[in-house]
Amino acid sequence: MAEALLEVRDLRKRFGGVAATGGVSLEVAAAELHALIGPNGAGKTTLIHQLAGALRPDSGSIVFGGREVTRMSLHERVGLGLARSYQITSIFANFTALENIVFAVQARSGSSMRFWRAAAKEKALYDEALSFLAQVGLDARAHLAARELAHGEQRRLEVGLALATRARLLLLDEPMAGLGADESQAMTKMIARLKGSVSMLLVEHDMTAVFELADRISVLVSGRIIASAAPQEIRANAEVRRAYLGDELAA
Repeated sequence: MAEALLEVRDLRKRFGGVAATGGVSLEVAAAELHALIGPNGAGKTTLIHQLAGALRPDSGSIVFGGREVTRMSLHERVGLGLARSYQITSIFANFTALENIVFAVQARSGSSMRFWRAAAKEKALYDEALSFLAQVGLDARAHLAARELAHGEQRRLEVGLALATRARLLLLDEPMAGLGADESQAMTKMIARLKGSVSMLLVEHDMTAVFELADRISVLVSGRIIASAAPQEIRANAEVRRAYLGDELAA
């Protein structure tokens, strides 16, 4: 396996008497798509909150790119390249998809948002923004207002905003949630295109997408990782099937 980009060691978070994360250890390698699966209430979202910086753990450590980030803020982590898509910025509904990405590029570079019209005249800025839209399959929709995009397209725009921060690791928390079959397929294809160009930690309940996309899968049950391995090993793991997958994915 490639060198770890993200290293989580014995991460613990309690809410009253409930251990939302009960000593989670996890690694995501550079350029890897690592899926995190588990039943509702397993602690997946709490873990993602801690990794992103929205929630401080009680104990344990998070190392990203060789730097201890456990006590860093969300924005400090974004600056290092650790990005959770919807936490980067809100979508500006009345502006075009392209203008939304331009804002994100400006925010990364430290330019004042008040001067976006002047900055929009810079061809290099627009070209960079268009390249991020192309990565999420929205370059043909660049000049539509964000409010006119379909729900699935708006979700992909959120990923584009995260990419525009020059993210090295994307935290994707249930990107298929609420999407129809066609939109889910488009999201799956987009994530597949991104593989290898950026590391991803994917939390998702769509097991077809997970087993199609993931290089490795970790299974979180009751706040702890019970297995972490290649997809074929997870599929064949009897403990995982009992705890979460059932027999439907047994092969």
